[in-house]
Amino acid sequence: MLGHFDMIAIVVVVLALVFAGVHIAIALGITAALGIYLMMGDIEVVRTFVANTAYEALRDYVFAVIPLFMLMGDFLAKCGAARDLYTLGNRATKWLPGRLAAATIIANALFGFVTGVSIAAAAAFSRIAYPEMRRYGYRRDFALGSVAGSACLGMLIPPSVLMIVWCVLTELSIGKMFLAGVIPGLLAASGMVLYVVIAAKLKPELVGETHASRLAARPLSAAVTPPLSASAPADEENIRAILFSTLLVIALIVGTLGAIWLGLCTPTEGAGIGAVGALILAVVKGIRPREIWQVVLDVGRTSGPLLLLLFCAQLYSRVLSMTGFTEAAKNFLLATGAGPWGILAVMVGIWFVLGCLIDSISIILLTVPIFAPIAAALGFDPLAFAIMGILAIETGLLTPPFGILVFTVKAAVPDKSVTLAEIFRGAIPYWIVLLSVVALLAIFPQIATFLPRL
Repeated sequence: MLGHFDMIAIVVVVLALVFAGVHIAIALGITAALGIYLMMGDIEVVRTFVANTAYEALRDYVFAVIPLFMLMGDFLAKCGAARDLYTLGNRATKWLPGRLAAATIIANALFGFVTGVSIAAAAAFSRIAYPEMRRYGYRRDFALGSVAGSACLGMLIPPSVLMIVWCVLTELSIGKMFLAGVIPGLLAASGMVLYVVIAAKLKPELVGETHASRLAARPLSAAVTPPLSASAPADEENIRAILFSTLLVIALIVGTLGAIWLGLCTPTEGAGIGAVGALILAVVKGIRPREIWQVVLDVGRTSGPLLLLLFCAQLYSRVLSMTGFTEAAKNFLLATGAGPWGILAVMVGIWFVLGCLIDSISIILLTVPIFAPIAAALGFDPLAFAIMGILAIETGLLTPPFGILVFTVKAAVPDKSVTLAEIFRGAIPYWIVLLSVVALLAIFPQIATFLPRL
């Protein structure tokens, strides 16, 4: 057991390295090695401990879940799933005020079931949805906010990379974690759609409902667009093809996740089946061999460093337990007299602040080994606590000055005159919706635990 100064030094060193720009995996690895050396005073013990942890961690089949689900998502995204989802969402919400923004949110929620990555959703819909909303006169900040805000749904709706990382660190069931995210994810999506509808009703100018904008959205003359009678059959045929394609995608996702939830296969096996099914669908939709190879390479480049991150995080987590830091942190927080709710508020606040500064996976790797045991000791349900954490971290991605999702939208949107301030301003209502769901989960954890307990 280390002294208090040494335990604090371990946390200070890792935070200092991260904020100095050192890669999170290197920072965690160096800090873990430092902790072992401070305890044992023998460099050979450090080497043996690191080697044993690497062997035990990386041979676990659960690590294959991440690249396989990434393959599934990338194959479906590459073959046009995002555009198909947006087109269908747009057609299905014609009766809604602000239907294009609502369609963006609905498509993002469905796209969350495909990729589980917020950044991918933000990049895709910046190119697909934003130009369409602007064509119909939507105010820029309103259109940008709907893209950035609803992209957060990608990490909350399964299969989510953040959920898998959290489960690997805490040894929770991946299948139960996926189930726990469904209702909170749909609740957040519903809250966002409700905001769009109310805003469009109260301020029609936000969605281009003025005489001038309606004229701007129309073709300039009959020569621009074929007569309705000529184009309608082709349009209906196109929609039927998109509907059939989307139903196949949804069937694949429901089948894959359903098999995991029902216990018919392990998460790794389910992810493998999903990846193969997505490849078949992509081939049917005309993906080229070069694009298949590119998807495999991209997933390898993304998931390889992520697996290294997970190994270093497990090493760091073990060192924290061995040094007694987790127990000391729990005792310190309890001694403050803040009570379980006060301590939960502190943890959510830390997640929220870190979400403004560094990426989501790094935040989980840094904090979950410390926070999860404390939450369990305080009596919080592990699944509800995990969903609250993921939501709080995702909310940070929309917060100035370093909201990563906002920067992603800025980089991906076709209109280069867009400013960061506009995106941040448009995302504020979505930020409030996400925080409201965190509060609801804290008061009613059954929102997250209902499905896993069925």
